Amino acid sequence: MPAKHLGAEGWRKPWSGPNGGACVEVLKLSDGRVALRQSTDPDGPALIYTPLEIEKFIQGAKAGAADFLLTTRTEPNLTAPAATAADWRAA
Repeated sequence: MPAKHLGAEGWRKPWSGPNGGACVEVLKLSDGRVALRQSTDPDGPALIYTPLEIEKFIQGAKAGAADFLLTTRTEPNLTAPAATAADWRAA
């Protein structure tokens, strides 16, 4: 869906960092779904996720399922339960 169809108000940047302003913005929709867009392209596409999809994504990220994406981390996450990443992918 084009993000411009969702309006300009209410978008947040929860993951903003020292990247020159290019980040992911999120908008919680009235039906509980969550829209994500690229901050540098506010009229571009928005990905829409259900509350369960967002919940599983956040749980997986907190459990270390995406740690392999970090440039400063080379070893696997040995503290997360083995089923966490598989559960997150299956959801």
